[in-house]
Amino acid sequence: MHPTPSQTIGPFYGYALPFPDGAAVAPAGHPDTITVHGRVYDGAGAPVPDALLEFWQPAPDGSRRGAPGSLRRDPTTGGYAGRDGHTFTGFARVATDADGAYTLHTLPPGQNAYLSVCVFARGLLHHLYTRAYLTGTDTAADPLLASLPEQRRRTLLAVPARGRCHRFDIHLQGPKETVFLAFP
Repeated sequence: MHPTPSQTIGPFYGYALPFPDGAAVAPAGHPDTITVHGRVYDGAGAPVPDALLEFWQPAPDGSRRGAPGSLRRDPTTGGYAGRDGHTFTGFARVATDADGAYTLHTLPPGQNAYLSVCVFARGLLHHLYTRAYLTGTDTAADPLLASLPEQRRRTLLAVPARGRCHRFDIHLQGPKETVFLAFP
């Protein structure tokens, strides 16, 4: 029997919630695929090896409809067998590895230049929300970025890497703490 998400409250996020191809949001082989990668760090600057990140974004055309039903079921186990490889859903669920690292393959979001991120990690009684702004964002045009002091704004900006890659590290506490968002 597979555990349900409610059975994984605590430091076991990486056990039952990830699913095969959870980081492969872009359809297989899509030429516009971008990679977002980074690490999650705790307040002491140590990598968090069992965090879970969820990403949401609009499609490249700006639509926010999503595409439910892209997950396939394994006919033998009844578990998730992974994505269908061609449907863009705008949703990803990625666990960090032993070094606190994660990698996401997606398409550039339309209408906004950021990915919404939800962070689950040990020691957090409530998950955290933040944004990962991609390279080339006009920081003066975005109301949230424009409202932040420069030092805090940087925590939301992905750093350009080679090719179509962006690095976005998340710091849960400390002097480099990422800006987290509160929703009423």
